[in-house]
Amino acid sequence: MKRVLIILLVLIVVGAAVFLWRTRPDTADGTAPAIVGAPSGADAVARGAYLARAADCVACHTVAEGGKPFAGGVAFKLPFGTIYSSNITADPETGIGTWTDDEFVRAVREGIRNDGKHLYPAFPYTSYTELSRADVLAIKAWLFTQPKVHQENRPNDLGFPYNQRWAMAFWNAAFFRSHRFEPDPARPPAWNAGAYLAGALGHCGECHTPRNVGFGMKQGDALAGEVLQGWRAYNITSDGVHGVGQWSDDALAQYLRTGHADGHASASGPMGEAVAHSLQFLTPEDTAALVSWLRTVPAREGKDPIVVDPRAQAMVASSEAAPGADAGANAMGLHLFEGACASCHQWNGAGQQTRYASLAGTRGVNDPKGANVTQAILQGVKMRIGESDVYMPAFGHAYSDAEVAALANYVIGHFGGKQGQVTPEEVARRRAM
Repeated sequence: MKRVLIILLVLIVVGAAVFLWRTRPDTADGTAPAIVGAPSGADAVARGAYLARAADCVACHTVAEGGKPFAGGVAFKLPFGTIYSSNITADPETGIGTWTDDEFVRAVREGIRNDGKHLYPAFPYTSYTELSRADVLAIKAWLFTQPKVHQENRPNDLGFPYNQRWAMAFWNAAFFRSHRFEPDPARPPAWNAGAYLAGALGHCGECHTPRNVGFGMKQGDALAGEVLQGWRAYNITSDGVHGVGQWSDDALAQYLRTGHADGHASASGPMGEAVAHSLQFLTPEDTAALVSWLRTVPAREGKDPIVVDPRAQAMVASSEAAPGADAGANAMGLHLFEGACASCHQWNGAGQQTRYASLAGTRGVNDPKGANVTQAILQGVKMRIGESDVYMPAFGHAYSDAEVAALANYVIGHFGGKQGQVTPEEVARRRAM
């Protein structure tokens, strides 16, 4: 019995030691690679404005319709409840106006608030941990020049045990490592800048990397694609079939800067927000740096891999014969597409009036599960790129679940040459998100 107690005590001590080692913060300042849009010698506020855009702070901390900038309240619906983003304006009562530099840096890089409580990883401190102290404080300097908004933070809607913030210490021990960005001396400066922009700032992996059962990122499957809040973040590894390995440098740059790449994709949902609020504002040099880094991401097939058919048989046939003459097409889906969609998207998928309406060759219409096609039908698309608005109306209020499913499956069959798997039950689930 005594031997068992000793072994148990040793296990507890070792476990505690490992826990403390894993959760011990890295207090190093860190050094960022040279970012063209935010040179190290520039004014801190000007640098902070660029870095905050590169980190896409506004998308998560500003309610899309009518919300005040950075006042929080954006809902993140997760499998275990809903988390609401916080007010990060400099308001001293409801925002971060009284936070010291050290408190702000600790929150951004370690996920611990000024009151010592843990943040949930819906705030991507798991990526921001790589930021240099100088870059974090530049963002803070810029935030403190923005209008103060007096708005109380909305309480999270989480059940037990997920509402216990202290338990996040154990999650961090399992899935989080505090560390600063380490440049690769074997790579050129632009590659290192791209790695920093994609990881530390852009936190691409937070959406594009699959999650494990504990909702931690599967680093061994990094950037192979994941479904988050109903939208599919596609595989962006260098895989030539399932990722972006066959995209040209120009196509990748075009997509990052405009949200569209001919014959490949048009951004919508969270990716559309990332382009509209963040990526389109990068300098051409920084976009090129991102592309150079993307080229080296290890190829991975990912879960539910998508194979794109750029010239689906039904699409080609209908462009050469009578519009919509699909062999075996579902009648309801064809009828709905003909009445509401064909005038913009066209039967041959080339799009009319705007290139964003093109569907031929896109991964969305080649995904049999139809995640993004369904979401686009339900929610529509709305984003501003440069001086132009990209808009597709939402049809969720006009169509039943059965109609949305039929339309999605028709689009998948006609433009992707795949058998759509969207069901009315799946549409109802997505509608409730």
